[in-house]
Amino acid sequence: MTAITARFNQSMRPTFSGIPLARRRQRLDAPRDMDMAQGFSVAEPQPSVGEAFDVVLKPEPHAGLARELADRLTEIRIDENLFAIGRAEAPFDTSPPEAVAQLSRRHARIFIEHGFVYIADLASKNGTAVNGTPVRETPARVRSGDVISFGSRLSYRVQLAPRARRLDVPKQVGITLTPQRDDLGLHPIELAQFPFLVSKSDETFSRYREHYPHQVNYVSRRHAHVFIKGGAPFVEDLGSTNGTFVNGERLGASAVELKNGDIVAFGGTHFAYAVHLHGDESESTLTEMVAQAAAPAHDDELDGDKTTFVGSAHSFLDIFCVDQAAAREDEVNEEAQPKPVEEKRPVARTTKRSKFALFVSELRRVLASDDRRAARRTRIMVACVLAALVAGGAALFYSGLREREAKSLMAEGEYAQAASVTNEYLKSHPKDAQFTPMNTEAVLRSNVPRWLVALKKGDFANADAIIAQMRALGEHNSDVHSLVDELEWIGKLESFVMTRGGAEAPIRMYGDEPRIGAILKHWEADAAGHQRDLDRIAGYVPEFRDPYALALSHLRKLQSDDSVYLAAIDRLDASIVKSLGQDDPDAIGAALKEYADKYPRLAGLDRVRADLDVYAGLRRSLNGASLAPLAGSLSHAKFSTPPFQEKFRQMSASQLPPPDVLAQYATLADAWNRGQSAQTLDGLQKLPQGSWSPTVQKELAHKKAVAAQFADLQKARGSKGYEDALLSFYETLDLDADTFYAKAVAPEFTALKDRATARAQTLMTQAQTSWQQYRTNGGIGGSQRLESGVSDVFRTQARLLSDAQDSATRGIRIFRQVKAESATAKWAALANEIDTEADLQRRSLQDLRMVLEPGLLNTKLSLISGGTSSEERRTP
Repeated sequence: MTAITARFNQSMRPTFSGIPLARRRQRLDAPRDMDMAQGFSVAEPQPSVGEAFDVVLKPEPHAGLARELADRLTEIRIDENLFAIGRAEAPFDTSPPEAVAQLSRRHARIFIEHGFVYIADLASKNGTAVNGTPVRETPARVRSGDVISFGSRLSYRVQLAPRARRLDVPKQVGITLTPQRDDLGLHPIELAQFPFLVSKSDETFSRYREHYPHQVNYVSRRHAHVFIKGGAPFVEDLGSTNGTFVNGERLGASAVELKNGDIVAFGGTHFAYAVHLHGDESESTLTEMVAQAAAPAHDDELDGDKTTFVGSAHSFLDIFCVDQAAAREDEVNEEAQPKPVEEKRPVARTTKRSKFALFVSELRRVLASDDRRAARRTRIMVACVLAALVAGGAALFYSGLREREAKSLMAEGEYAQAASVTNEYLKSHPKDAQFTPMNTEAVLRSNVPRWLVALKKGDFANADAIIAQMRALGEHNSDVHSLVDELEWIGKLESFVMTRGGAEAPIRMYGDEPRIGAILKHWEADAAGHQRDLDRIAGYVPEFRDPYALALSHLRKLQSDDSVYLAAIDRLDASIVKSLGQDDPDAIGAALKEYADKYPRLAGLDRVRADLDVYAGLRRSLNGASLAPLAGSLSHAKFSTPPFQEKFRQMSASQLPPPDVLAQYATLADAWNRGQSAQTLDGLQKLPQGSWSPTVQKELAHKKAVAAQFADLQKARGSKGYEDALLSFYETLDLDADTFYAKAVAPEFTALKDRATARAQTLMTQAQTSWQQYRTNGGIGGSQRLESGVSDVFRTQARLLSDAQDSATRGIRIFRQVKAESATAKWAALANEIDTEADLQRRSLQDLRMVLEPGLLNTKLSLISGGTSSEERRTP
């Protein structure tokens, strides 16, 4: 208990390591006497300063800062025992940039110790002052009414204000640091009081010096400290040589909160501990801790079962009192700190000065030679050497000028200028190890925040422009290239997600697959490498972390869509291609319906349906009795999906008439409509041959019949059977293609409308009778289609189906000719049913073309096609 009490009393006294006792008393006691003379009650030591008063910093007008900027600064109230001042610390991170431009990232700390307020400068670039007096290595006392300045622009007046009673006093926190490795013989560390200074001179770590001298020397005398802020523990590196790490990441200028399960390491991976947090410690527990801590320790025997209890707090005065000489004693751990730290050692400088003095002495001796010629030659040689030294020194000075300029710009937060300077230098020194990381950091810090703003606004053009600027500023730095590639990839990912309506938006078939595939391909090529690069960017630019996490969430959603929806699209596409190859458009329609029901987020099916309709019309036109419907279909045939585009390309190469044939046909169709039948018939006979020739032959036969019947009709005019002949003639006309002849007999046909309607009714009744008989007999089965000959059953069924289709087609045509819409609607379902069966039987026979002998196949097809085709009915 005596040892612990002595240690506690010692730690509670304000001490400055390495500073003579007289100077310590002069710095600490004189301010206290002055405070008492001025009547400041807060100068009296308080047992619990944190609950006694707050430190209030009121912005003070400064000649170096514009009035409007000073007015935008806010009052700062400090209700913790430790307060960080730095460009990236609150509230300075939200202050006007011009006002805090001279703040370093790790500028100063204000802390309360035993009823006194102190400020410590942390080797800032532009310095810290109290009432105009610079604060050096030793913390300075601050009193109510003092003015503290940071650089030449930012100043605050200090006031001490009573603290209101706290209703939400944070619970006391205890920390157990458990060694991560069991084989090193390290003791767990139990922390009950804060702050706790990590120091190689403290017994907590110095006890291992005999067994691990280098590992202990990797820990600095002022390495890091653990303190409480807002009821939570934080760890802050104190500018140690080899760094402090939390979960493998080296701490920067700001403190980091410690959480349960974190791994904290000092100087490397040897002194690495798992963090365990626990709440209020009971009185008995504290007593037990003190008793165990007071027990004699055996430093010569490392026992892993022992625990080092730290029951008393260290002093902030020791923590923030900089001892530059002690820092030079640290060994450099190359693994913990890959970039070597340049250290200026007084001893080395003394050695260099001694050698220079020896050189001057020898030079004087040589120049004093009695031999004038030798002396003259020596002087010339010396002059040349000195000139070379001067030139070398100048070159060395100017070679370091860019580095000093770059470091200065980085320290001032002028990252855009620093990026330009370092990139220009790397143009001629591409492998410079000092400038490469500076250029990387400057490029990212100066551009990533702007890029994030553009991305959030959906201004992807601007985001791409910023990416291009980053590439230009890192043109000679290969390290930047991969990082910018990652940002460009995230830009493409977010652009895709946002422009299509969010992560849950539908997947568009034949639209989204290439972009999703490209995004996933990039990531999956090296997922671990991409994640490392993105983590590096987040390390340089902390505000990148949230967009980075969101992008990974979107990535996981796309990966899920790839495994479900893109796989379904592949299957549907294969099904469409197969059905087109088999000339089975009905199967495509069924597949589209199935996939629409099964995959609700599958979009783009309407494009496929539109292409299917165009294709079906084109296909029907190919089997028509005239080239006119085919020519009309081709003039509007435009496909937007790959399978139909490919199918149309194949059809154009082998099945469809070329443009010159269609042009000749258009001329003949025009002549026919003017009544020039002889010219038309002659032209049709002379059309080039091709897959369309059967259709041309059908049309030629039709037109010959029309021309012959029209001539016979003219001869029969006035005879007894003229009206029946007129009805029969009109029935054979295609009102769209045979316009000349339809107009010629239209007045007479109109007078016979009732008889025409009755004729159509009779034809539909005949069609219905033949269709019912066909179905009663069971239709045409597969075994009948496969027969090696034409059986009576096949011939009978084919005749019934052909007669039904022929009668239905003629009846519907007459109804339409006389514009009997109600009758057309009544019989349309029967006509469609008959036509569908006839088409099915013809396709089924076509599928057997590799099995049946060609002559037999044509005979069977002709029996089923005996009636007028469905196209004639649909396009009268």
